[in-house]
Amino acid sequence: MNIIDNDLLSIQEARILAENAGGVQAELALFTQEQLDRIVEAMADAVEPHVEELAVLSSEETDYGNWKDKYAKDRFVCGYLREQLRGMRCVGVIGENPEKGLMDVGVPVGVIVALCPATSPVSTTIYKALIAVKAGNPIIFSPHPRARDTIGRALDIMIEAAEASGLPEGALSYLHTVTKSGTVELMHHPSTSLLLITGVPGMLDEAYEARKPLIYGGAGNGPAFIERTADVRQAVRDIISSKTFDNGLLPAAEQSVVVDAPVAEQVRAEFMANHAYFMTECESEQLAKLIFNSDGSANTTLVGVTAETLAKRAGFSIPPETVLLVSEQKYASQENPYAREKLAPVVAFFIEDDWEHACEKCIELLLKDRRGHTLVIHSTDGDVIRQFMLRKPVGRILVNTPATFGSMGASTNMFPAMTLGSGSSGLGITSDNVSPRNLIYVRKVGFGVRSVETADREFFGRDRLPDKPRIKTQDIETAEQVRVIQGLLREAVEQKN
Repeated sequence: MNIIDNDLLSIQEARILAENAGGVQAELALFTQEQLDRIVEAMADAVEPHVEELAVLSSEETDYGNWKDKYAKDRFVCGYLREQLRGMRCVGVIGENPEKGLMDVGVPVGVIVALCPATSPVSTTIYKALIAVKAGNPIIFSPHPRARDTIGRALDIMIEAAEASGLPEGALSYLHTVTKSGTVELMHHPSTSLLLITGVPGMLDEAYEARKPLIYGGAGNGPAFIERTADVRQAVRDIISSKTFDNGLLPAAEQSVVVDAPVAEQVRAEFMANHAYFMTECESEQLAKLIFNSDGSANTTLVGVTAETLAKRAGFSIPPETVLLVSEQKYASQENPYAREKLAPVVAFFIEDDWEHACEKCIELLLKDRRGHTLVIHSTDGDVIRQFMLRKPVGRILVNTPATFGSMGASTNMFPAMTLGSGSSGLGITSDNVSPRNLIYVRKVGFGVRSVETADREFFGRDRLPDKPRIKTQDIETAEQVRVIQGLLREAVEQKN
């Protein structure tokens, strides 16, 4: 009887992939930006015709979200992301100031280990592969077990196209036997240099133990504040379109709505007019028990399902056209499940007397999960917007735009990204919308522009120093006498005690 140990197989495969990637790292680092750009274009050209089938495959394999919205995300990274990458310089000379004699040289950071979420497996995989190669880095993927086939299919397409266009074999690869042990081996291997993790919070402890730079885009729990001067109708439509996209799977989507009291009834009416259902207290309790397990973890069987499915499973009825469930709450306490991230079309609804109290509520919500991901404010009051910008412990603030689309750079001019850093107050080393520029280090070059004599005269001032002062013998003797007296005093005190 043959027993296959998948952990051992995965560890061995991880070592081979890491060693191969490390072996081609030096070769890839010599590629010009133009060479890398041709490979990136070939990868995007190859995978773009397959994004619809990949969207369907990912929806069927993971049972998360809906394939049409996944298709939209896949097209976004193959289209708009690719446009933004064109002309961006990441390797070689990326900045120059001849007048000051300064130059910046982009250098690939090294072999990257990438983990992608089951919630957006195709778009995140394509995005990470493109930005890694754009920056001249080898990248190894550890597919999410729930999306293994989908991620593997997308990577197979890109690997074939990339290697046909000159990418060294082994520079783009992935684990075929996926286990936690194999993923840990990848992260700890001496050949790997940086960890790029989106979602997958269960691997964070192991990532920290690897003691390598970590870029993490994870839980959001971001609130949206509707201030009294906002265009209420547009704000509500933005929130609903954002939170129902892919059935609420994106971490940047609004998790709570904080409303300024003077417009609370108008906001409520607008939500209801746009097919949001305000649950009763009893219904909210029923749903909370369902979407979170007794240990506080999320019930994965209800991640990314529709409002209709949630209500049916919780045992209450809603109008057939309902797209969003709303739970009215007062406190953002640790025990309140609605103050947490909910990867489904569900939001908490808080009413506060003024923007100062709303500001405090938003801070409570952001600090609850310690991620500091994304916050939205809907307002036309510049002073209030500025106060929110200055006071919030968050990676990004969006103004008058849907969180889902604004955060990824679709409705804002932020870099188009599927990994949104929260390093400013959360986890990882950056709060950026992660781009190829986050996957390089910048070598600084400075040309001599003044002589040592000039520097000595202008900056150090050594020519103006007085003669070296002399220490008088009597000063030394006096100091020694003081030390002797202090010693005698200590001895006397000790004898007395």
